Amino acid sequence: MEITKQQNKDPLPAFGEAVTDHMFVANFANGAWQAGELLPFGNLSLSPMTLALHYGQSVFEGLKAYLTMQGDIAIFRPEKHWERLNITMERFCMPMLPKSIFIEGLEKLLSEDRAWFPTVEGASLYIRPFVFATDARFGYRVSETYQFIIFCGPVGPYYARPLKVRVETRYVRAAEGGTGFAKCAGNYGGAIYPTEMAKEDGFDQVLWTDAKEHRYIEESGTMNVMFVIDGTLITPPLTTTILNGVTRDSVIQVAKHWHFPVEERKISVEEIQEGLISGALTEAFGVGTAATVAPIATIGLHDVLYQLPEVAQQRMADRIKNTLSDIRHGRVQDLFGWNHTVFGI
Repeated sequence: MEITKQQNKDPLPAFGEAVTDHMFVANFANGAWQAGELLPFGNLSLSPMTLALHYGQSVFEGLKAYLTMQGDIAIFRPEKHWERLNITMERFCMPMLPKSIFIEGLEKLLSEDRAWFPTVEGASLYIRPFVFATDARFGYRVSETYQFIIFCGPVGPYYARPLKVRVETRYVRAAEGGTGFAKCAGNYGGAIYPTEMAKEDGFDQVLWTDAKEHRYIEESGTMNVMFVIDGTLITPPLTTTILNGVTRDSVIQVAKHWHFPVEERKISVEEIQEGLISGALTEAFGVGTAATVAPIATIGLHDVLYQLPEVAQQRMADRIKNTLSDIRHGRVQDLFGWNHTVFGI
């Protein structure tokens, strides 16, 4: 196996700080997507009137590729990410991106920059595809041109330790009928202020609640959220306010394969509080591409801090995390057909 550019760098750069040498770029113009090309990673030249900068037609995805024990490189569930990207783009009146361009871009980029794959445990190559409106016009309208770009970079774990989260009952991330289900730039921009306020109070993230009553748990800032209550894995159901997380779906499928009880249903703040007090709630963890499986150690609710059992006792979270890692790295059989193998090295 060849020596990679990241292999001897210890520690890895902070999440999101390093990028590889190239990017894949494709343009939409005259009513059609054009063939993409691989370019050196570099700055973009944009008009100050670029519509995406003013009216928010900017969407993205996040997925990962892994070095397998067989010496291959595998992208985890790229078709699922392509499907979600197009669902988001439809909501933003953007032209559907062909799967051939999405997959071709991933394969070309990873093949060219294969030397960047980190080999340390828990590391991967994070991939960022995104699409934005490129019309140069400051009048409000749907753009007629777009650019699709993929770049990537080596990353380690997103969270280095179990999380301390606060249930958010003042600010709102998303309302029914809005864009909460979409992976768009505006969702994240609007969440920054309350998240930073929580961090100032010593929390890592917030647990968002519904916009109408602040009664039901929805998701966390960077991930979907799951709870183990009375031996059942429970997660909020998908609505127009909750992102259809690929890791969320993967966890549910694995748990059902194990015949572990799973419920996708509303979870009230009151139920969480009662479960924390009674001990019925034994585990809480976030799941997402960046976060993978991130155990929650502390939940702040109504100015009270509730401690969950030690992470070592959170057996479901640990088992799920290890199983997904084994699948991604080819240590066990990929029963679900999730890995998209690009090449061998």
